[in-house]
Amino acid sequence: MSIIFHQESQQFHLCNSYISYIITVLPNGELGNLYYGARVHDKTDFSYLAPVRRRSLTAYTNGGPDGFSLQYTRQEYPGYGTSDFRYPSFTISQKNGSRISHFTYQDHRIRKGKDPLPGLPATYVDDPEEAETLEIMLFDPISETNLTLFYTLFLQVPVITRSARFEQRGPSTIVLERALSVCVDLPNDSYDMVHLAGAWSRERHVKTRSLEVGVQSIYSLKGTSSAEHNPFLALKKKNTNEFSGEVFGFSFVYSGNFLAQVEVDSHSMCRVLMGIHPEEFSWPLKKDEAFQTPEVVLVYTKDGLNGMSSIYHRLYRTRLARGYWRDRPRPILVNNWEATGMEFTESHVLALAEVAKDLGAELFVLDDGWFGKRDNDLAGLGDWYVTNFNKLPGGIEGLSSKVEALGLRFGLWIEPEMVNKDSDLFRSHPDWILSTPDRFASIARNQYVLDFSRIEVIDYIYGLIEKLLSCNPISYVKWDMNRYLTECYSRTKDADYQGTVFHSYILGVYMLYERLTSAFPEVLFESCSSGGARFDPGILYYAPQGWTSDDTDAVERLKIQYGTSYVYPLSSMGAHVTGVPNQQVGRTTPLQTRGNVALFGSFGYELDVTKFSEQERSIVRKQIKFYKNYRQLLHAGTFYRLLDPFLKEQAAWMVVSEDQNEALVGYYLILNKPNHRDCLLKLTGLNPDTKYEVSGKPGVYWGDELMFCGLSVEPEELIPPDRDFSSVIYVIKSAM
Repeated sequence: MSIIFHQESQQFHLCNSYISYIITVLPNGELGNLYYGARVHDKTDFSYLAPVRRRSLTAYTNGGPDGFSLQYTRQEYPGYGTSDFRYPSFTISQKNGSRISHFTYQDHRIRKGKDPLPGLPATYVDDPEEAETLEIMLFDPISETNLTLFYTLFLQVPVITRSARFEQRGPSTIVLERALSVCVDLPNDSYDMVHLAGAWSRERHVKTRSLEVGVQSIYSLKGTSSAEHNPFLALKKKNTNEFSGEVFGFSFVYSGNFLAQVEVDSHSMCRVLMGIHPEEFSWPLKKDEAFQTPEVVLVYTKDGLNGMSSIYHRLYRTRLARGYWRDRPRPILVNNWEATGMEFTESHVLALAEVAKDLGAELFVLDDGWFGKRDNDLAGLGDWYVTNFNKLPGGIEGLSSKVEALGLRFGLWIEPEMVNKDSDLFRSHPDWILSTPDRFASIARNQYVLDFSRIEVIDYIYGLIEKLLSCNPISYVKWDMNRYLTECYSRTKDADYQGTVFHSYILGVYMLYERLTSAFPEVLFESCSSGGARFDPGILYYAPQGWTSDDTDAVERLKIQYGTSYVYPLSSMGAHVTGVPNQQVGRTTPLQTRGNVALFGSFGYELDVTKFSEQERSIVRKQIKFYKNYRQLLHAGTFYRLLDPFLKEQAAWMVVSEDQNEALVGYYLILNKPNHRDCLLKLTGLNPDTKYEVSGKPGVYWGDELMFCGLSVEPEELIPPDRDFSSVIYVIKSAM
């Protein structure tokens, strides 16, 4: 077993070839952490890692000279108020008004494999031999509450997952006011905090800050994980770079309000907390009711930030994303949105599809505007059926059949969580939106949010979408979500349960996803939320790819895709070639560069392909052919970031096959300069003892030569040469 329990010392050691995580039962019966980091040899007692000493202004849980205090003790899942003054993992309000808890160790269970979390997305195993799970059971005798802490150790990668479950055993109702998923206490603060921040159209920009005494946090209270902050942070040592140095990664498998926080205390200890945001959260538990927190995925590596990313990529691509499309090549699509908006006719759509087929695309997607009374964003949301037969004479059935007859698959856009006031749904059920009685209901994009905490709402929407997918040859669904949650109040819940609505809403979204993906396992679902406002691990469990950002400008996408790659695999990033001047920033970039950026993702086009010149059609045919040849490498290979667009007017990245016999390198010159210095691009991930051929270059190169001397990027190799926004892709293949 890789999870070991030492009975005499009351210590647990979770270890594989890469990491060790050591837990102890503290003198007061609670759980403490002794070590988390690189693998160490096992022994029966690591108690010396948690020395006990008396300090001024410290409270002790007993009054003796050797009194025990939690104030400077590294803990596993701490509460507040019994000598620890830092932020806690949980808070339980009890019948008498007290919020003091004392959960002590009762028992544990070690087993192979990993069970699913009921109603929640989570990583999984295909074979029980891939992982071991530790469940530690604790009990508070005063509130009569069980607390179970879950730890799963993946045996072949440096990954531990964490979550917690509360179960009320006593007759009195308790209220969870705070129920985070993980606490990790580290012995010092010698780290920089890395996170991904932004806004609409500039999601997941990389931010780095030094830790200071006090609290550093990121969060969302928007009802989604949000465009402003991704539910991820990393702590890296000061000398850590892309390829060397210690990194601790924390990624939250959840799509709603979250808190990710690092607290540094007065003695430089560092506490990381992550979970559902406690603001606007309260969850009553009656006798025999339970609450399960979502999962946090912990990664530790000594191989730098890119090493951390590679671990997340492989895990999330193969053990978080699921189903039919997990390992299959994704179809190259053409989406009509930036070509037509909502102003389309069937003949126009079919013309786009005919050209798409001629160019080599495999899927045509009809975006917003096909349903209900939908000619603008004022009407129609909620009515997932065709009423405007002037626009689509044969409805979706007629159009989808005609697209399929061309030899293309057919896909469709929906926004099932939303409703317009001008819709059949709203007129029939005006009380189905999230809104507070007798108060103004905020509106965004002329739409309201349906109350997905109510099963009857989910059932109704499921019925409409199920009929749509059952009656038409639809292979792909783009699931959008175009506003944040306000007035988050459910009209069917009592006052004591209004604090459950935010979380219940997300559980409802997951329920609808689960029902639809189970009923239609071969439909490819792509998530979207005004671009990247809900691009998170929770949604990846149901939709194996997501629309990375509404910003499709190639230069902006360099930063967005670079930052996204800190956690998410290329296969999850929807990336399209769009028209110029770009609709978001007005920039004009070469068609070749737009393609060379989008190729490093789930590839497609979103522009009026009928307006291409013959030269442009030739370029697009070559791009599509190239992607078809290399999409398996792009999606399943190891991704490396080489040049940081946040630091330079250049960017570069590469993907290497598992056997190291093949690689693709993308180089991008953002702004040209006179007398531009020659670029020797140092590659990585190749076999140093293999000879390689490089496309467009004579001769052969040893792997170590390309990695340590560098690949010479010649100005004349860029397309177009001597221009801003030029680029080149190199194909590298073994010559042995």
